[in-house]
Amino acid sequence: MLNSKDSLKALVSLVIEKTLLDIGKPVYEKVTDSLCKKYHCYIPDCFEKPEYLKAVLKDLYGESYDEIINSIKRELDEFVYNKKVNMFLRVLL
Repeated sequence: MLNSKDSLKALVSLVIEKTLLDIGKPVYEKVTDSLCKKYHCYIPDCFEKPEYLKAVLKDLYGESYDEIINSIKRELDEFVYNKKVNMFLRVLL
């Protein structure tokens, strides 16, 4: 059972990175570059600020950003019992 904030942040970061890299390294690089330029943050920061990730994905991929978010959600579904993961997903969706 995951409870510590650091463990949850690491889990969410890995899921985001895996999802983006599964699509392709250029996608991962575009998203991380945009996060850095636009919000001065990195993927692990998205756990506390999922709205940043959502905005970057929407800017870069328009309506198809939904597919990326749904993929992240599927990976995290088994952890929605955790309030922080649940809140992350609600903001992202």
